[in-house]
Amino acid sequence: MPSRLPDAALDQLFRNARSHNGFIDEPIGEDTLKALYELAKWGPTAANTCPLRIVFIRSHEAKERLRPALAPGNVAKAMSAPVVALLGRDMTFHEHLPRLFPHVDAKSWFVGNQPLIEESARLNASLQAAYLILAARALGLDCGPMSGFKPELADQAFFADSSVSSFMLLALGRGDPNKLFPRSPRFDFDDVCRIA
Repeated sequence: MPSRLPDAALDQLFRNARSHNGFIDEPIGEDTLKALYELAKWGPTAANTCPLRIVFIRSHEAKERLRPALAPGNVAKAMSAPVVALLGRDMTFHEHLPRLFPHVDAKSWFVGNQPLIEESARLNASLQAAYLILAARALGLDCGPMSGFKPELADQAFFADSSVSSFMLLALGRGDPNKLFPRSPRFDFDDVCRIA
Protein backbone atom coordinates (compact mmCIF):
# COMPACT_ATOMS: atom_id res chain seq x y z
CA MET A 1 0.00 0.00 0.00
CA PRO A 2 1.29 3.49 -0.77
CA SER A 3 1.85 5.65 2.28
CA ARG A 4 0.20 9.01 2.89
CA LEU A 5 2.18 11.93 1.50
CA PRO A 6 3.54 14.33 4.12
CA ASP A 7 1.59 17.53 4.74
CA ALA A 8 4.29 19.60 3.02
CA ALA A 9 3.67 17.70 -0.23
CA LEU A 10 -0.11 18.04 0.11
CA ASP A 11 0.32 21.76 0.73
CA GLN A 12 2.42 22.11 -2.44
CA LEU A 13 -0.01 20.14 -4.58
CA PHE A 14 -3.29 21.46 -3.20
CA ARG A 15 -3.65 23.61 -0.08
CA ASN A 16 -1.06 26.30 -0.82
CA ALA A 17 -1.07 26.03 -4.63
CA ARG A 18 -2.70 28.90 -6.49
CA SER A 19 -3.75 29.72 -10.03
CA HIS A 20 -1.28 32.43 -11.03
CA ASN A 21 -2.03 35.51 -13.12
CA GLY A 22 1.55 36.75 -13.59
CA PHE A 23 4.97 35.19 -13.74
CA ILE A 24 8.57 36.03 -12.91
CA ASP A 25 10.97 36.05 -15.85
CA GLU A 26 12.77 32.75 -15.25
CA PRO A 27 13.10 30.36 -18.20
CA ILE A 28 11.95 26.75 -18.11
CA GLY A 29 14.35 24.34 -19.79
CA GLU A 30 13.46 21.55 -22.17
CA ASP A 31 14.55 18.96 -19.58
CA THR A 32 11.92 20.30 -17.16
CA LEU A 33 9.21 20.15 -19.82
CA LYS A 34 10.16 16.57 -20.63
CA ALA A 35 10.16 15.66 -16.93
CA LEU A 36 6.73 17.27 -16.62
CA TYR A 37 5.26 15.12 -19.37
CA GLU A 38 7.02 11.98 -18.15
CA LEU A 39 5.35 12.43 -14.75
CA ALA A 40 1.90 13.45 -15.98
CA LYS A 41 1.61 10.63 -18.53
CA TRP A 42 1.06 8.05 -15.79
CA GLY A 43 -2.35 9.40 -14.77
CA PRO A 44 -5.15 7.00 -15.72
CA THR A 45 -7.52 7.47 -18.65
CA ALA A 46 -10.39 5.22 -19.74
CA ALA A 47 -8.98 2.29 -21.72
CA ASN A 48 -5.64 4.14 -21.65
CA THR A 49 -6.90 6.39 -24.46
CA CYS A 50 -4.40 9.20 -23.73
CA PRO A 51 -5.97 11.79 -26.10
CA LEU A 52 -4.03 14.81 -24.76
CA ARG A 53 -1.61 16.53 -27.13
CA ILE A 54 0.57 19.43 -25.98
CA VAL A 55 2.45 22.25 -27.66
CA PHE A 56 4.82 23.95 -25.20
CA ILE A 57 4.90 27.54 -26.45
CA ARG A 58 8.16 29.04 -25.25
CA SER A 59 9.72 31.32 -27.85
CA HIS A 60 8.74 34.94 -28.40
CA GLU A 61 7.76 34.11 -31.99
CA ALA A 62 5.48 31.27 -30.91
CA LYS A 63 3.82 33.45 -28.26
CA GLU A 64 3.12 36.08 -30.91
CA ARG A 65 1.43 33.39 -33.01
CA LEU A 66 -0.74 32.59 -30.00
CA ARG A 67 -1.56 36.22 -29.15
CA PRO A 68 -4.50 36.64 -31.63
CA ALA A 69 -6.25 33.65 -30.03
CA LEU A 70 -6.07 35.04 -26.48
CA ALA A 71 -8.96 36.70 -24.70
CA PRO A 72 -7.93 40.28 -23.77
CA GLY A 73 -7.84 39.44 -20.07
CA ASN A 74 -5.35 36.61 -20.64
CA VAL A 75 -2.80 38.38 -22.84
CA ALA A 76 -0.61 39.66 -19.99
CA LYS A 77 -0.70 36.32 -18.19
CA ALA A 78 0.24 34.33 -21.28
CA MET A 79 2.94 36.74 -22.44
CA SER A 80 4.58 36.91 -18.99
CA ALA A 81 4.74 33.14 -18.55
CA PRO A 82 8.00 31.42 -19.51
CA VAL A 83 5.92 28.68 -21.15
CA VAL A 84 2.29 28.38 -22.21
CA ALA A 85 1.14 24.82 -22.81
CA LEU A 86 -1.53 24.62 -25.50
CA LEU A 87 -3.59 21.54 -24.67
CA GLY A 88 -5.51 19.73 -27.36
CA ARG A 89 -7.47 16.53 -27.72
CA ASP A 90 -6.71 14.15 -30.56
CA MET A 91 -10.00 13.11 -32.14
CA THR A 92 -8.31 10.05 -33.67
CA PHE A 93 -6.94 8.81 -30.34
CA HIS A 94 -8.60 5.42 -30.94
CA GLU A 95 -6.21 4.70 -33.80
CA HIS A 96 -3.48 4.26 -31.17
CA LEU A 97 -5.39 1.79 -28.98
CA PRO A 98 -3.80 -1.33 -30.49
CA ARG A 99 -0.53 0.01 -29.04
CA LEU A 100 -1.87 1.59 -25.83
CA PHE A 101 -4.54 -0.99 -24.86
CA PRO A 102 -3.32 -4.17 -26.63
CA HIS A 103 -5.10 -6.86 -24.62
CA VAL A 104 -8.51 -6.20 -26.21
CA ASP A 105 -9.77 -4.69 -29.49
CA ALA A 106 -10.72 -1.34 -27.93
CA LYS A 107 -10.34 0.49 -31.23
CA SER A 108 -13.51 -1.23 -32.49
CA TRP A 109 -15.51 0.40 -29.67
CA PHE A 110 -14.92 3.80 -31.27
CA VAL A 111 -14.85 3.23 -35.02
CA GLY A 112 -17.97 4.84 -36.51
CA ASN A 113 -19.19 6.10 -33.11
CA GLN A 114 -18.48 9.85 -33.25
CA PRO A 115 -20.45 10.71 -30.08
CA LEU A 116 -18.37 8.22 -28.08
CA ILE A 117 -15.15 9.54 -29.63
CA GLU A 118 -16.06 13.13 -28.73
CA GLU A 119 -17.15 12.32 -25.18
CA SER A 120 -14.10 10.14 -24.51
CA ALA A 121 -11.70 12.71 -25.94
CA ARG A 122 -13.30 15.51 -23.90
CA LEU A 123 -13.33 13.62 -20.61
CA ASN A 124 -9.94 11.94 -20.84
CA ALA A 125 -8.01 14.93 -22.18
CA SER A 126 -9.50 17.00 -19.34
CA LEU A 127 -8.31 14.39 -16.86
CA GLN A 128 -4.85 14.54 -18.38
CA ALA A 129 -4.87 18.34 -18.12
CA ALA A 130 -5.50 18.00 -14.37
CA TYR A 131 -2.64 15.51 -14.08
CA LEU A 132 -0.41 17.98 -15.90
CA ILE A 133 -1.25 20.70 -13.36
CA LEU A 134 -0.47 18.40 -10.43
CA ALA A 135 2.76 17.20 -12.08
CA ALA A 136 3.83 20.81 -12.65
CA ARG A 137 3.17 21.65 -9.00
CA ALA A 138 5.04 18.53 -7.91
CA LEU A 139 8.06 19.72 -9.91
CA GLY A 140 7.94 23.17 -8.29
CA LEU A 141 6.24 25.04 -11.11
CA ASP A 142 3.28 27.38 -10.71
CA CYS A 143 0.33 27.19 -13.10
CA GLY A 144 -2.18 29.56 -14.60
CA PRO A 145 -4.91 27.57 -16.38
CA MET A 146 -6.94 29.48 -18.97
CA SER A 147 -10.03 28.70 -21.00
CA GLY A 148 -10.34 32.28 -22.26
CA PHE A 149 -9.08 31.94 -25.83
CA LYS A 150 -10.35 31.19 -29.32
CA PRO A 151 -9.56 27.52 -29.97
CA GLU A 152 -10.11 27.82 -33.72
CA LEU A 153 -7.35 30.46 -33.98
CA ALA A 154 -5.00 28.46 -31.77
CA ASP A 155 -5.70 25.39 -33.89
CA GLN A 156 -4.86 27.29 -37.09
CA ALA A 157 -1.57 28.43 -35.56
CA PHE A 158 -0.44 25.17 -33.91
CA PHE A 159 -2.63 22.19 -34.89
CA ALA A 160 -3.32 22.93 -38.57
CA ASP A 161 -3.88 19.88 -40.78
CA SER A 162 -4.19 17.58 -37.78
CA SER A 163 -6.94 15.76 -35.90
CA VAL A 164 -6.22 17.77 -32.74
CA SER A 165 -8.48 20.49 -31.37
CA SER A 166 -7.37 22.75 -28.54
CA PHE A 167 -9.39 23.23 -25.36
CA MET A 168 -7.16 24.83 -22.71
CA LEU A 169 -4.06 26.91 -22.10
CA LEU A 170 -1.77 26.38 -19.13
CA ALA A 171 0.74 29.09 -18.22
CA LEU A 172 3.79 27.61 -16.50
CA GLY A 173 6.60 29.18 -14.52
CA ARG A 174 7.39 30.75 -11.19
CA GLY A 175 4.33 32.75 -10.23
CA ASP A 176 4.51 36.38 -9.16
CA PRO A 177 2.82 36.48 -5.73
CA ASN A 178 2.13 40.21 -6.16
CA LYS A 179 -0.35 39.43 -8.95
CA LEU A 180 -2.46 36.92 -7.05
CA PHE A 181 -6.09 37.61 -6.25
CA PRO A 182 -7.32 36.84 -2.72
CA ARG A 183 -8.07 33.14 -2.46
CA SER A 184 -11.66 32.26 -3.27
CA PRO A 185 -13.63 30.04 -0.88
CA ARG A 186 -14.46 26.40 -1.50
CA PHE A 187 -17.45 24.31 -0.49
CA ASP A 188 -17.29 22.36 2.76
CA PHE A 189 -17.70 18.59 2.70
CA ASP A 190 -21.31 18.72 3.90
CA ASP A 191 -22.21 21.24 1.18
CA VAL A 192 -21.49 18.91 -1.71
CA CYS A 193 -20.82 15.39 -0.40
CA ARG A 194 -22.75 12.60 1.19
CA ILE A 195 -21.85 9.10 2.22
CA ALA A 196 -24.40 6.49 1.16
